[in-house]
Amino acid sequence: MLEVEGLTVKAGDRIILEDISFTIAPGEVHILLGPNGSGKSTLLRAIMGMGDQEIVAGKIIYNGEDITRLTVDERARLGLGIAVQHSPALPEVRLRDLAGLLAERYGTSWRSPAQALNCDYLLDRGLNENFSGGESKRAELLQLMIQNPRLLLVDEPESGVDLENIAVVGEALNKLLKGERIKQRAKSGLIITHTGYILNYVNADRGYVMLNGRLVCEGNPRDLFEVINERGFEGCLECATCKRI
Repeated sequence: MLEVEGLTVKAGDRIILEDISFTIAPGEVHILLGPNGSGKSTLLRAIMGMGDQEIVAGKIIYNGEDITRLTVDERARLGLGIAVQHSPALPEVRLRDLAGLLAERYGTSWRSPAQALNCDYLLDRGLNENFSGGESKRAELLQLMIQNPRLLLVDEPESGVDLENIAVVGEALNKLLKGERIKQRAKSGLIITHTGYILNYVNADRGYVMLNGRLVCEGNPRDLFEVINERGFEGCLECATCKRI
């Protein structure tokens, strides 16, 4: 599904990501952990082709095709989708209108996802205009559900979401990943999380810890969280629970 090979990314003269390599097989969901500023969001944006950072080495392969130099729109048409952590406010664009345009473009429906995410009361408001953190997150996830991509890139889905709505977001994301299949997950995903709450709703196959722009270890996501909670992120470099990269 997704292969990242030796990816190195810089912004200006500064290296942000260095020699990143991992593979997500069809139907797998991987979790990305790390402190603020470690490069997690930059990695998701690089995979999606967003931002002004420059890929100076490595490749991004999706379903056997090198997409390293493709545009965001070209990647979206291939089946990649992203939910970012912080979306800009667009007061002149109603969420209802944007949802309708996306549904028309991707041949899907917006009504059922809007109900599942409790977004009905947001539909006639300007996009992210005076939205709470949880409302912005649900609006972002609504757009992702309408797009219905095969590879989901999700940046901190529980960030800014109160406990009541974490369940709403988590269950909706899990449903999107499962798709129409029952016995086998239909889609793949790469999810950034700080709190780990999303693991109560999504069964992740693999976890990675990123420090200073490098993946330093990998292992079972819940085991990684246990180590981080006990020893901090730097503790991952010393423990025997996970595999050093």
